[in-house]
Amino acid sequence: MPNIKSAKKRVKVNAVKAFRNKRIKSNLKTILKKADAAITGSGEDKKDAVILAIKTVDKACAKGVMHKNKAARQKSQLARKLASV
Repeated sequence: MPNIKSAKKRVKVNAVKAFRNKRIKSNLKTILKKADAAITGSGEDKKDAVILAIKTVDKACAKGVMHKNKAARQKSQLARKLASV
């Protein structure tokens, strides 16, 4: 445990940010799985699921949770899967 006041604050701030990032990443993974399942499934909501997934990827990228190249790659992969169906 740190003794310096600023170091104590950094521990608290890092914990809050880690919790926020974990929440965003978990939600992103869930939505990506749902979009993938919708694409492979026989439902009619494929396009809506992909649009929601792309929007979530963009938000995660904007908040700094995900690198912009990874976000672009995931969006491209989703679009390719949707187009192949």
